[in-house]
Amino acid sequence: MALQLGDTAPDFSQESTEGTINFHEWLGDSWAILFSHPKDFTPVCTTELGEVARLKPEFDKRNTKAIGLSVDPLEDHHAWKGDIEETQGCGLNFPLLADADRSISEKYGMIHPNANNTLTVRSVFIIDPQKKVRLTLTYPASAGRNFQEILRVLDSLQLTDNQKVATPVNWRQGDDVIIVPSLSNEEAAKLFPQGWDEKKPYLRMTKLDK
Repeated sequence: MALQLGDTAPDFSQESTEGTINFHEWLGDSWAILFSHPKDFTPVCTTELGEVARLKPEFDKRNTKAIGLSVDPLEDHHAWKGDIEETQGCGLNFPLLADADRSISEKYGMIHPNANNTLTVRSVFIIDPQKKVRLTLTYPASAGRNFQEILRVLDSLQLTDNQKVATPVNWRQGDDVIIVPSLSNEEAAKLFPQGWDEKKPYLRMTKLDK
């Protein structure tokens, strides 16, 4: 059965470009972005890995670790690292799992037989410090991922975990948010003394203090 939001992310031990990863132990009290690649030495994957390496300071600010995966062997990963740095201008600075036995790919449902029964698709999982799956995305092999969108959703998850709000369409940090409908106006007034714009009783927009 496919992983659902709220499920515990399966633990695993696997070799990577940074040594053996015991996933839950490695995760610790951080968030994680776990993302898979169809194959080493492929063009779209090369651009994605370079982008995630460039975004490391942004992930660090959000207490988030990135970890990639491909079903190719570890020696191929190490050889590929040079191409990534040469073409993308940023070297690999996070672990890339060598899932040659496909054990992780099977646990996480990363292999889709209708697409190709040997290659992983572009799967993304956001996993929180309690080891719960908070987001899943699946892209076709031909389409590179938008990691700015992944950062945006991570910001939303971290915000809404701590405040009684939800984030509207196209929300970015600093934009107005929605007060959750489960709060009465009396309860909302205590939590949001700055007030709100009530467009409908269920749609109350407010700006959070920085």
